[in-house]
Amino acid sequence: MDENSSTHLRFAIRQIVLSAALGLPVSAYAATAASDPHELGEIVVTAQKREQALQDVPISIQALTGAKLAALQIRDFNDYVQYLPSVNYTTGSTGLPGNAAPVFRGVATDGGLIASGTLPTVGIYLDEQPITSILGSVDAHLYDIARIEALAGPQGTLYGASSEAGTLRIITNKPDPNQFSASYDIGANRIVKGGTGGTGEGYVNIPLVPGSVALRAVGWYEHTGGYIDNVYRARTFRSSGITQTNTALVGDNVNQTDTYGARALLGIDLGDHWTITPSVIAQRSTWDGSFRSDDDKVGELKIAHYYPEPGRDTWYQTGLTITGQVADFDVTYAGYYMDRKRTEHNDYSDYGFYYDAVNGSGAYVVDNAGNLINPSQLNINSEHATKISHEL
Repeated sequence: MDENSSTHLRFAIRQIVLSAALGLPVSAYAATAASDPHELGEIVVTAQKREQALQDVPISIQALTGAKLAALQIRDFNDYVQYLPSVNYTTGSTGLPGNAAPVFRGVATDGGLIASGTLPTVGIYLDEQPITSILGSVDAHLYDIARIEALAGPQGTLYGASSEAGTLRIITNKPDPNQFSASYDIGANRIVKGGTGGTGEGYVNIPLVPGSVALRAVGWYEHTGGYIDNVYRARTFRSSGITQTNTALVGDNVNQTDTYGARALLGIDLGDHWTITPSVIAQRSTWDGSFRSDDDKVGELKIAHYYPEPGRDTWYQTGLTITGQVADFDVTYAGYYMDRKRTEHNDYSDYGFYYDAVNGSGAYVVDNAGNLINPSQLNINSEHATKISHEL
């Protein structure tokens, strides 16, 4: 279950910092979000590395505008992928946050979700920077976004990393050196038969050198309520006679998630059609419990687990994009460095219990003194990946 399958009690409060009453312009983002998302108009995309009207692009492309993203309350990958008919996705066996792999045209690998897997077949780009790695694609929080473009593949001509089957592009709003603007958004929601959640996010655009240099900074925090209940269960191992219970972990909505992060872009206009944009983005997601349920054993959206199952996914990416013109050619260089660390705990008690019940394997699980001990298992995965990317 995700936020789109819940009953939303979301409300939004949008404020423009230093409003028009003080003689300052309304932010472009707020003006866009306030417009009618169903109004038909020209959609400009950059799928071919230049601005074009959507109807003029001779490739298979779908686009979600910033106004549409705001109207649909889209915050992450699981939200926006549902509005792209050409894209499917898998979440692996765990269903954990940041573990989704998009699929175009049925072309996928059997890995990409664990450290020993392969790279994804679909590249996800944040502006010009690929955010795919051997751990899969990071799930960047979406706020202050101009649009999302879905390009069915192969896209190896204009895009590099993992674009064999297609490319998803997340286009952010760029620094504006001509005016100051700022906005924030506060929301609350509740999941049916689950917990409550909320978001707080905002941006500020500051011209540092009017007309040529500007800084745009974005920050966010999101709490997602859980919907999996851990219920009481006691069982006795065949070989040792040890009884295992989960009394200390019994609770409702145990799979809560917290995500927070920030993004900053510095736009430098050098004139003569040349711009330099250094950028940095960092995000951390943490969760408390399992996202799988044992429907056939203990009931719908319920588990009976015996060990804590926390997890975290932390990543940052720094980069530099240079765009310009040489004679009649448009030139784009994008160089980025990514660092991602991911840790997850998974309860494997069922393996120890059923192995013991079937073949008595618990008789071989002893302490240093040779005494039989609890043969249940806890699986801990710690993964660390770095990536350097250069595209010209």
